[in-house]
Amino acid sequence: MPLSPEQLEEIQAARATPQPTLRAVSEGMEAHLYTARPVLDHGFVRVIDYMGDDAAIVQAARVSYGAGTKKARDDSGLIRYLMRHWHSTPFEMCEIKLHVKLPVFVARQWIRHRTANVNEYSARYSILDREFYIPAPEHLAAQSTVNNQGRGATLQGEEAARVLEVLKADSARAYDHYEEMLSQDGQDGLARELARMNLPANIYTQWYWKTDLHNLFHFLRLRADAHAQYEIRVYAEAICDMVRDWVPAAYGAFEDYRMGGVNLSAKGVEVLRRRLAGEAVTQENSGMSAGEWREFEGVFG
Repeated sequence: MPLSPEQLEEIQAARATPQPTLRAVSEGMEAHLYTARPVLDHGFVRVIDYMGDDAAIVQAARVSYGAGTKKARDDSGLIRYLMRHWHSTPFEMCEIKLHVKLPVFVARQWIRHRTANVNEYSARYSILDREFYIPAPEHLAAQSTVNNQGRGATLQGEEAARVLEVLKADSARAYDHYEEMLSQDGQDGLARELARMNLPANIYTQWYWKTDLHNLFHFLRLRADAHAQYEIRVYAEAICDMVRDWVPAAYGAFEDYRMGGVNLSAKGVEVLRRRLAGEAVTQENSGMSAGEWREFEGVFG
């Protein structure tokens, strides 16, 4: 079950007592409040709170740039201008707080984004649930032969079954030992802060994660990318759906300029100019390294 009975009770209580507000609200995000979106086998993402909307971005920008910008472009156009020219502070006026349940190894990758406020479930004070991430067979893959950080071919048949059995057995055995070691009900045993060290990295943890829209876009640009690890990418994709409804104009600009756009080096711009002028340009006369040229060709052919 993604949500515990206590969490469901908390959500129902909050929904039963809505409060009037004078602050700006986003109808799109209001629809996501308190709703847990399932991710992976036991995980979820849900919106706890948010601040601001597209109008807040525009309002902050016009404080910076002056009222004259209103005549030059409409709100959506201004947001696209800000995104296109890498202005960050107007997007920092919007914030979001998420409740995320995720495997520990995904959390350790996620926490590298250090521009957020995080409060994680403490296994020093509480006992972790017997919930582990076990990949679906189609997500079991061998090491890539060309990318040290990536996956290669999907495991098949007996090998896939063997790996799944090892993952399940190791997870169950580790948790059994965790329970056996714990000091409970006044009996002798190991402290929770020590017993937890025996648990595998695929056990689930939970946290509250609060960040502003500028830094959230940076997270999504990296983690919702097709090259990101599947287990964190599905969380990022779930968040993308929420952000799209929250700030549609800003998300549209983000999709266009960050997710769908390309950044070029000075050498890349020069190669494009030479090609447009009809010159035959190769890696050897481009001034690019082999890796740069491969990435350039991957976009422009």
